[in-house]
Amino acid sequence: MRLLTAVDQLFLLLESRKQPMHVGGLFLFEVPEGADSDFVYQLVKQMQESDVPPSFPFNQVLEHMLFWKQDKDFDVEHHFHHIALPKPGRIRELLMYVSREHGRLLDRAMPLWEYHVIEGIQPEVEGGPERFAWYFKIHHSLVDGIAAMRLVQKSLSQSPTEPVTLPVWSLLARHRNQINDMPAEKSVKHIMKEQISTIKPVFTELLDNLKNYGDDGYVGIFDAPMSILNKRISASRRIAAQSYDIQRFNNIAERLKISRNDVVLAVCAGAIRRYLISMDALPSKPLIAFVPMSLRNDTSLSGNQLSFVLANLGTHLDDPLRRIELIHCSMNNGKRRFRRMNQAQVINYSLVSYAWEGINLLTGLFPKKQAFNLIISNVPGSDKPLYWNGARLQSLYPASVVFNGQAMNITLASYLDKIEFGITACSKALPHVQDMLMLIEEELQLLESVSKELQFKGITVEDKSAKKTKKLAP
Repeated sequence: MRLLTAVDQLFLLLESRKQPMHVGGLFLFEVPEGADSDFVYQLVKQMQESDVPPSFPFNQVLEHMLFWKQDKDFDVEHHFHHIALPKPGRIRELLMYVSREHGRLLDRAMPLWEYHVIEGIQPEVEGGPERFAWYFKIHHSLVDGIAAMRLVQKSLSQSPTEPVTLPVWSLLARHRNQINDMPAEKSVKHIMKEQISTIKPVFTELLDNLKNYGDDGYVGIFDAPMSILNKRISASRRIAAQSYDIQRFNNIAERLKISRNDVVLAVCAGAIRRYLISMDALPSKPLIAFVPMSLRNDTSLSGNQLSFVLANLGTHLDDPLRRIELIHCSMNNGKRRFRRMNQAQVINYSLVSYAWEGINLLTGLFPKKQAFNLIISNVPGSDKPLYWNGARLQSLYPASVVFNGQAMNITLASYLDKIEFGITACSKALPHVQDMLMLIEEELQLLESVSKELQFKGITVEDKSAKKTKKLAP
């Protein structure tokens, strides 16, 4: 048995009927050229009839809300579903199906995951290859975004000719000598010593926050304004998904001398600003994003090893350049702080800093106050094409969690030459969230134009921000 961490347990404690705490993804495949008409059915049948037991973490079940233990009564019918969309099988119908399934709780008496194979999806272009999809969801207490992406990559192949005869939930058996199931266990004495060693550096960083209060790069835990993004949610979900050329983001980042993640945040900030303006609901203060940062430095495929940076999205500003300056400045401030600490110190710093928000989420004591307005998460994916028995993975779209006071989550993943956006929202609290996809494109076009103009003038965001953040440097 393995003990759940405090972060793992938090995802279980936050869960309710209206607030499922699983992450997932929609994976679109192209049927191989020359494949039989029952190609997908035969692969599904092969998995259904397999007697190979599930591998880690698909064989883990909760024990008293404190431990993970191996499930001895695996029932494939509970976890594995095969369906076909009604014709014409448009992407709209696919996303509606995934949205409904994403709003449904996983059964805690069973291993906390489900896997759906979905047939009958229209070709991307007329006359193109037929398509099918996976929808996969797994509880956030079992994996974070990095671990979930690793599960997907290990479950697929980089070769179009490699046959995969094992079920997806048993595929990790192929990689036993290459990966660790979980982070290495530590003795109680070692854990206590590690925790005590974090007290001084964590306290130092908390004091440093007070010194930097009011600086452009500083974002406080009480700075987030109330907005329609922070309503109470229902169990209804809407997932919107779209692919964008990754080179467009890279070009903007290169022209402005900032990171691609800064560009992603700026594009999201501009799109959210447009979305809220269209509903006459833009707060006068800037929205604050909760940006996960991975602390994972091993090859494990389970648990949560992450912390968060608060990013000022500058949504109160009409000037896209000033917005991106604020985002760059606040992100750099958080990154510098984390670079001064080791993993244990970062985790404990985050637990202390965001403790009140965790309590608020659990109790709902202050429904009109929150530490942040939404989560924006960027998960690195594969830069090589992936296949399942010759079927090429065309696109992958993340689907994440929303909860009371956080009605929208933007998660994206890189794959080949694309950035795949997956926007998860409560459809009752936020109508027409699919409009965000068009607004992201509009904001991306705007930043392309602005960055070209600044490049011509020889101006970069890094140059402009350096003076403002100089006194924050360690």
